[in-house]
Amino acid sequence: MNSKPFILLVDDEAPITNNLAPFLGRSGFGVEVASNGVEALQKVDALHPDLLILDVLMPQLDGREVLRHLRQAGNWIPVILLTQVGEAGERAMALEEGADDYLNKPFDPHELIARIRAVLRRARPGQPPPSAAARLSCGRLALDRVSRRVWLDQNELPLTPKSIMLLEYMMTHPDELVSRERLLDVVWGWDYPVGTRAVNTRIAELRRVLDDDPSQPRFIETLPGQGYRFVGEVEVKG
Repeated sequence: MNSKPFILLVDDEAPITNNLAPFLGRSGFGVEVASNGVEALQKVDALHPDLLILDVLMPQLDGREVLRHLRQAGNWIPVILLTQVGEAGERAMALEEGADDYLNKPFDPHELIARIRAVLRRARPGQPPPSAAARLSCGRLALDRVSRRVWLDQNELPLTPKSIMLLEYMMTHPDELVSRERLLDVVWGWDYPVGTRAVNTRIAELRRVLDDDPSQPRFIETLPGQGYRFVGEVEVKG
């Protein structure tokens, strides 16, 4: 039996698939290619891949329509979206629809490999990803993603919207090293005129409100020169 994770790569741009498919193969994955959303759904049913890399802008069915079709059918195959949207709120909506992660075009193929491996590590076969959950909890901490509210010991916390977005991303990517640049992209958007110091400021705000000691973190760990990791065990509800 082939033990390689099997990936379905879906993109209508041949220059991308022609270069990316061999790169994925060299990185230790089995790869099949589809060029549109209709073909993608057919190959998901026929081949049962372990993960789907899905371009958003495609003919016939776009990537988000394919994602909605899969999730509405109860298919929770891990999905990474390839987006071309600079607005952080738009990408957050895609995650809420059930994508496991996203990468904004153009992207570094090595970053895609890191995303794939992280998604496969946290995948729970047949179950929704944390990014699709309505509510997340970690011990005394609870995050309601619908109402955009956070509680600690049943006391609601006075967090800013951007701090909630940052906490949400980290809780939906538990035990994963997340760079400051990645958090900057997630919370502010790739073209927003702020630097990584803004991320540090929001992390400090979260720690203060969560009473999280950075020397003995219960929630957010700092990896000097690399980024942050959510170290608490996250439970998915709803």
